Amino acid sequence: MAVGIFDSGLGGLTVLDAVAKRLPDVPLVYYGDSAHAPYGVRTPDDIYDLTTKATQRLFDAGCDLVILACNTASAAALRRMQEGWVPEGKRVLGVFVPLIEALTERQWGDNSPPREVNAKHVALFATPATVSSRAFQRELAFRAIGVDVEAQACGGVVDAIEDGDMILAEALVRSHVDALRRKMPDPDAAVLGCTHYPLMEKEFQAALGPDVKVFSQANLVAESLADYLDRRPEMIGPGTQSVFLTSGDPGQVSSRATQFLRRQITFDAA
Repeated sequence: MAVGIFDSGLGGLTVLDAVAKRLPDVPLVYYGDSAHAPYGVRTPDDIYDLTTKATQRLFDAGCDLVILACNTASAAALRRMQEGWVPEGKRVLGVFVPLIEALTERQWGDNSPPREVNAKHVALFATPATVSSRAFQRELAFRAIGVDVEAQACGGVVDAIEDGDMILAEALVRSHVDALRRKMPDPDAAVLGCTHYPLMEKEFQAALGPDVKVFSQANLVAESLADYLDRRPEMIGPGTQSVFLTSGDPGQVSSRATQFLRRQITFDAA
């Protein structure tokens, strides 16, 4: 009855933590591709190849449903995977849609025409690959009209978080927010379009100011997954154990993951 959660590194642990709290009886198999992180500077083909390999490993671990808790993979690989790679009886879902549903105040499965929403000026903070894909803007256009999106590629933030250098990460967040504000001085809302960024949510909020509503993904994805499994319980796979897998050094990754979640996390080699 396991569900798989994939990320290029450790950022997806923010999603795993929220899902584990929302669905405590569902075993979760996490795969962090730390050996190849960050994905945000890779080519679309490279991201696709790495993501399909990791997703297959989660299928092999007894997961019929895999969440790409990586915005870069969701932006650059998900559609291609769904159109021609995902095996029959398996599902792969991304993390953009729950975020956009919250931003546009739409319920899951609301396929009505796009309409005006309260947020008119939205700042998107994401990796360079996510920004260049324009996947967020594409998904948003299906649901809302009249929304101006200004994207800021946040180079270096994922590397700093993965390296455990939170002082550098905070400095980079302030720099990227300053760069965004030069293009969009007064955003209504800000989207943290990378699952690493909730670890810096307070720093983003402080740099943006109290009047900007910050949308972060972890709890939104957990609620969306709970709703999906309520409607599609057959998508819970046959796996029975919660496991943490990494392509990187298990000891090093375990140490950093334990720091992130403030509880003991032990990774095994994938």
